Amino acid sequence: MLIGFVFLYLVISIGVGVYAATKVRNTEDYYSAGRSLPMIVVVAMVFATWFGAETVLGIPATFLDENLGATISDPFGASLALILFGLFIARPLYRMKLLTIGDFYRKRFNRQVEVAMSLAIALSYLGWVSAQVVALGLVFKVLSGGVITQEQGILIGASVVLIYTLYGGMWSVAVTTFLQMTVIVVGLLWIGVLVGDMPQIDGIRPVIEHAAAAGKFEFWPALEWAAIITFIGGLLTMGFGSVPQQDVFQRANTSKNETVAVWGTVIGGIAYLLFAAVPLYLTYAATLVDPVTSAALLEEDAQLVLPTFVSQHLPLYAQIVFFGALLSVIMSTASGTLLAPSVTISENIIKGFLDKDTLTDRHFLMITRVVVAVFSVGVVLYSLWALQSEATIHQMVENAYKVTLATAFVPLVAGLFWKRANNTGATLSILLGLAVWLGFELVAADGPLPPQFAGFIASALGMVVGSLAVRRASY
Repeated sequence: MLIGFVFLYLVISIGVGVYAATKVRNTEDYYSAGRSLPMIVVVAMVFATWFGAETVLGIPATFLDENLGATISDPFGASLALILFGLFIARPLYRMKLLTIGDFYRKRFNRQVEVAMSLAIALSYLGWVSAQVVALGLVFKVLSGGVITQEQGILIGASVVLIYTLYGGMWSVAVTTFLQMTVIVVGLLWIGVLVGDMPQIDGIRPVIEHAAAAGKFEFWPALEWAAIITFIGGLLTMGFGSVPQQDVFQRANTSKNETVAVWGTVIGGIAYLLFAAVPLYLTYAATLVDPVTSAALLEEDAQLVLPTFVSQHLPLYAQIVFFGALLSVIMSTASGTLLAPSVTISENIIKGFLDKDTLTDRHFLMITRVVVAVFSVGVVLYSLWALQSEATIHQMVENAYKVTLATAFVPLVAGLFWKRANNTGATLSILLGLAVWLGFELVAADGPLPPQFAGFIASALGMVVGSLAVRRASY
């Protein structure tokens, strides 16, 4: 019965997404939903940008294995990225009337920078989307009691997300996300109340006190150079690396005006940070209700603690709500993050090689949908590989933004706020950032300075040196 209700929910999601596809008339609708969405929908979409598999499964697993400080990249870094984007980036980009964030790099610098940054941004999504798909496979495995393998669940989940994203684009993402976020917020809060009423728990306070006594709320790093740099690197990997991302830009760009673009993003980021505490509470409470099973699962895979607890200790109606909310979380994130790299590849890479005199909007929309399908295949293949390598969902998400921190962040910020930034500076910034990051990954991956942080510093240096050198040479 539980599986039946879950599949019914999937069918409804597909139906809503396909209905939203009827609003798509051109590529602008497909990319940005006609820049017509109100505040409440934008907040829901921004909130859903990060509230995915890693928030419900990955972050709590890291919290159980280590402590709160180990989650510095997500949710803290992720929330920082959304707030920074809303306060400083959303307004100037919205005024430029862009279709993708890659368009900015072309207009501010040149075609070469556009292609390089679009490739970096698109590649960063491979791990991010794959994390959602791996989580979908995990959910189907738990729901079926192992009848559906995680590999089969990956194929099923990826197919569902692909269907409604392929046809409706950003309209489907917007409409389904608003529905899914309603399920998420109401469902998880209600589950929290239900768990708090259990005799082993008796409210929120005992859970917090137990976690504090176990040292789980330790947050700040030790006063040592290596620990502090690692902590800052973890914060900035997502806090800065997630800023030059198409999905964040795309959600802000759907707003009906720039005020909505700014505050919809900021409010969504704050809401994400606050609501990310709910899965932490639920997962830690699970270890108090059933410490034996939880201990065994921590040895196997901490990501299984919460879904196993729900399936074994909560009534059927609560299981339906939880797994419906969990699927909502994953699919809302997966759909937006599947669309983002696909439109970036289409608009900023492929389009430049096509004959613009004969290319119609309808034909280009078809090309974009083909790219969505092809990228989905790549996501599935990467997900199956990641499953074999035993990478956690939290690690997959955290690793996704190393390349954009090292290459894309500095050209975006300098291009917006430093008039002297030029093509030479952007090119040198990208090359130095990429070279230093990859070099550190090869020779000092576990060193005191995180490779992506070293790449970020080199990228900033390249921008300054390259831009100023050209300026002096012109005199």
